[in-house]
Amino acid sequence: MTRLLLDTHALLWCLADDPALSARARRAIVEPDNAVYVSAASAWEISTKVRLGRLPDFISIATDIEALLSKADYLLLPISFRHGQRAGSYSTSVKDPFDRMLAAQAELESLTLVTADSAFSQFPISTLW
Repeated sequence: MTRLLLDTHALLWCLADDPALSARARRAIVEPDNAVYVSAASAWEISTKVRLGRLPDFISIATDIEALLSKADYLLLPISFRHGQRAGSYSTSVKDPFDRMLAAQAELESLTLVTADSAFSQFPISTLW
């Protein structure tokens, strides 16, 4: 069993059945033996970007994201103090707070991050795309 954490774009592409999601990532996500986690940081990021008008196609997802995740059998990953401390302590050039949080959660929870974002190579985590 592999324990996966979806980066926000991977989550959106998965929920929207977008072909931008790589075939390898899609196979790993639908594999019944794998556990798929979604961070509270992704709900925060999606809601923020919808509010700012940067994700107009995902308003319905932002409105009821928890129900959609439950229906997909994804596991919810809350943000802890430990996650916050680790995210803030990374000495990388990555400034995006959402990316820093996802990296911290992937590292501390021993999760493989499903992402197309090469910025995550700066963190001590495993990625899959």
